Amino acid sequence: MDRLKAISPACTPASLAFHAPQKDSLLHHDKVFCPRKKFSFPELAARPREFNGHSVATMSTNSYNNHVTQAVLQSGMEIEFLEAIKNGGFRGKLNKVVLAYSGGLDTSVIVPWLRENYGCDVVCFTADVGQGIKELEGLEKKAKASGASQLVVKDLKEEFVRDYIFPCLRAGAVYERKYLLGTSMSRPVIAKAMVDVANEVGADAVSHGCTGKGNDQVRFELTFFALNPKLNVVAPWREWDIRGREDAIEYAKKHNVPVSVTKKSIYSRDRNLWHLSHEGDILEDPTNEPRKDMYMLTVDPEDAPNVPEYVEIGIEAGLPVSVNRKRLSPASLLAELNEIGGRHGIGRVDMVENRLVGMKSRGVYETPGGTILFSAVRELESLTIDRESMQVKDTLALKYAELVYAGRWFDPLRKSMDSFMEKITKSTTGSVRLKLYKGSVMVTGRKSPYSLYRKDISSFEDSLLYDQADAAGFIRLYGLPTRVRSMLKRGI
Repeated sequence: MDRLKAISPACTPASLAFHAPQKDSLLHHDKVFCPRKKFSFPELAARPREFNGHSVATMSTNSYNNHVTQAVLQSGMEIEFLEAIKNGGFRGKLNKVVLAYSGGLDTSVIVPWLRENYGCDVVCFTADVGQGIKELEGLEKKAKASGASQLVVKDLKEEFVRDYIFPCLRAGAVYERKYLLGTSMSRPVIAKAMVDVANEVGADAVSHGCTGKGNDQVRFELTFFALNPKLNVVAPWREWDIRGREDAIEYAKKHNVPVSVTKKSIYSRDRNLWHLSHEGDILEDPTNEPRKDMYMLTVDPEDAPNVPEYVEIGIEAGLPVSVNRKRLSPASLLAELNEIGGRHGIGRVDMVENRLVGMKSRGVYETPGGTILFSAVRELESLTIDRESMQVKDTLALKYAELVYAGRWFDPLRKSMDSFMEKITKSTTGSVRLKLYKGSVMVTGRKSPYSLYRKDISSFEDSLLYDQADAAGFIRLYGLPTRVRSMLKRGI
């Protein structure tokens, strides 16, 4: 009602103008333009719509078009105008949408925006991937107050660590030399759960709050495509007119969305059980040193204990199973190491990376437990994997990391590579002892029942299995191509 009053004085028959469909919208639509406000009315179109390749039914008879137009132009017919919005939505008609929901400002305003623009029921979905209990408090109340019909929360921590983090750890996947893929690994497990919820509640669409400049939009949507290509996808940041925090707050007020407006963090953060990322503000200038108070998971290495701490990681077939000889579930093991590593300032990384969408971005990551685990697994592999196998594994690890970063978790290639990684690390069983001290991880011992290291061979003392005199013949044969090339240059 308030929205109609706001546009009524400015909209007259002479001031209305139709505009062609915008290319950046997922659902082709016509626009009615008024000098002060711009709204979309699919009911005014007399042609069929397409949405992700699926037809979307709209009410488009000429008599109904005229009826809705008159409702806009004549204040006395406001009720019919609002009823038209309710029945069809500004941009088309969807039945039910599952929204990835955090309870923050952006996703809170997406709820009424979806209802208003697609005339749909909204089911909010929140995945617990270890972001912290505070992030989950009061979410159901917030979601329903925003207009959602229900909130579905799923605890995905064990699945996340077991089925996504550990395979990447086993593969040795690191993106661009530094990034341990914390956000990249979490998106497919969340998106997969969204598809499951959509199937459970009978939704015909899914929606996310990712911006059009980041990687996450790709990661979510490739998972949707892989697991249920029939689902429509709505990405409000690529469609709506909201351009910033103030716009979102104003939209929330107009739609009676309860959003507690507090001082917003100057950083854009993503947290899960594997890591915490920081972007934005002073970090956008790569010459700036991160502020000391920015970090949340790790203490400043300068302030870490002056006494080192030793930790022993037990590993079976390339996957960690215990900490200090105590067997733990995947999620519990990682949480334990996060606490240990955090108090010693382990796992801080500051890097400039190449985003999938083409731009460079700077991020600072805290991955205390993950850094400890990577050091342990790699060190044990030095005992159990031969040279040629390790070289192939390291080469494939680069491609594996690229696929995960790009959101191609469910691609056949990654799955095939995973089978190789599982096979090649079958004998990587044993334990590694590490010393943690002021931000550093130092290996102090490693052992395995399948170790290829033999002291009796490697020792400088005489060995029955290795005759040093044999090296002369090996060097002559191994160096033969080098010798022949040199002879050619010299005309010998």
